[in-house]
Amino acid sequence: MENSFYMRRALELAEQAQINDEIPIGCVIVDPQSGEIIAESGNLSQYAEDATAHAEIAAIRSACRKLGQNRLRGLDMYVTLEPCTMCAAAISFARIENLYFGAADAKGGAVVSGVKFYEQPTCHHRPQVHQGLLENECSQILKDFFKKKRAKSA
Repeated sequence: MENSFYMRRALELAEQAQINDEIPIGCVIVDPQSGEIIAESGNLSQYAEDATAHAEIAAIRSACRKLGQNRLRGLDMYVTLEPCTMCAAAISFARIENLYFGAADAKGGAVVSGVKFYEQPTCHHRPQVHQGLLENECSQILKDFFKKKRAKSA
């Protein structure tokens, strides 16, 4: 299947997260050989009352449980926003093969922004990074979410 198919699914998950007042980020983990979606999640931090329940972490945990292993070698991840440092490290530890993300995150991102985690000498595994997939849609859902948040608090 085309890469945009999986990112569109990640956007659907972001929309679901937004309905639950979560920051609208979605993540899908895919077996590129079969095209099967192995795991998926939106952000769950508010719901789980867990600061680490980012979409990427939740999807990695789910995929590891489903496959009965702690590494996800050969699998691809699609996420609507550039991963933060915590998530970039988890992606590395899980040995994700390809990371596709939509919108860059100049403030909190750690892949092409900020600390650029995969460029650090202490990084053990570097996924192939593909940025900008459905970037406008991925960026717009976040802009709209935070605009509404600011309007409510004004």
